[in-house]
Amino acid sequence: MSSSSPSGSGGDLTERRGIPAAKFIQDVETYLSQSGLDPNSALAFHQERLQQYKVVEMKLLAQQRDLQAKIPDIEKCLEVVATLQARKGTGEALLADFEVSEGIYSRACIEDSDSVCLWLGANVMLEYSCEEATALLKNNLENAKASLEVLVADLQFLRDQVTVTQVTIARVYNWDVHQRRVKQVAPTAIAAADS
Repeated sequence: MSSSSPSGSGGDLTERRGIPAAKFIQDVETYLSQSGLDPNSALAFHQERLQQYKVVEMKLLAQQRDLQAKIPDIEKCLEVVATLQARKGTGEALLADFEVSEGIYSRACIEDSDSVCLWLGANVMLEYSCEEATALLKNNLENAKASLEVLVADLQFLRDQVTVTQVTIARVYNWDVHQRRVKQVAPTAIAAADS
């Protein structure tokens, strides 16, 4: 998010992984005078910032969905490798259905196997020993869970910033409406006092 602070006080803002924190505006009049903005400019700035937060939120939610889909797949792969290791040496074949293409399955008879093939992505498959595959999958699972925790924390931080920004927009807007009413009432009160 590249938009700069209207008040020039970028040092006041903290951030989380590149997401700038929204500053709560305690006193709108002081904020406007210090930043040198009129209410419309301040509203435009905060609405732009709100839109930026929404875009970042959409990206983070997409990453969260991807990770939430990836974790069960990794766990399923770990279970399959564990099953193959458990059956190793028993002489008992494992009958399994595997997906050849989307919606097309084939049946396989898997006898003692010392290795498995794992899809790494980008149409790449590598053969690993069962022990190496287990270690790799466990590492991938830990990384995916850690990434998910960070994403959840980022989303919570972002939602807090959205809330603060929405409150700021409302406060600036309400202050502006109040100031306009005061200006309208003042000439009417003066005219009434003169008559």
